[in-house]
Amino acid sequence: MSEEQNQEQRDVADMITTKNSRGCIRCLNIIGTIEGHAVLPSGTKTTKYEHVMPQLVEVEEDEEIDGLLVLLNTVGGDVEAGLAIAEMISGLSKPKVSLVLGGGHSIGVPLAVSADVSFIAHSATMTVHPMRTNGVVIGVSQSFEYMKRMQDRIIDFIVRNSNIEYEAYKKMMLTTDEIANDVGSVLFGEKAVECGVIDRVGSLSDAMDTLYGLIDKRKKRNN
Repeated sequence: MSEEQNQEQRDVADMITTKNSRGCIRCLNIIGTIEGHAVLPSGTKTTKYEHVMPQLVEVEEDEEIDGLLVLLNTVGGDVEAGLAIAEMISGLSKPKVSLVLGGGHSIGVPLAVSADVSFIAHSATMTVHPMRTNGVVIGVSQSFEYMKRMQDRIIDFIVRNSNIEYEAYKKMMLTTDEIANDVGSVLFGEKAVECGVIDRVGSLSDAMDTLYGLIDKRKKRNN
């Protein structure tokens, strides 16, 4: 199979559309590592922001699409790319629901909360930790100030799109006794809801029912 055919298959897998009497749903898969400007190794399963962003524009502009379902199983990845996708999802005027399956780690947290209603499976987990960086870091105060501001941007987005307070989320980020050899917190399904990061624990059918309910409300409001 040629590289072009492989790419076509990957593009098809990025988003699928389902349609029935209740509405037309576009499904976005955010899996593996969020890839930013640097291309990751070929053996790494990635979600490429340059593929996702135009598709989100299509969701907003296509009159046949009623809502968006976001399925997440990601280890995180490029912070700015992930935050850009999260901002676009949040800014959609159409109903959107997210479901964390497996994991929604690191920058996956803003992606999960960017929907109108967020779900997490009972067995899924989310890892909350301070911002990381790769490559050379210049040991000057400006470097650390930049990282602090970037981290504040992430926390601010999460606070604006969920039910957790700024200080509570920052405290979870800086916990030292929960992850071996690291800083941060691991949130299992119900714990993620209890602390206010995710709205509900549920399954695919729960997420779909909620999304169709939001679509019905929007149609009634527009009629």
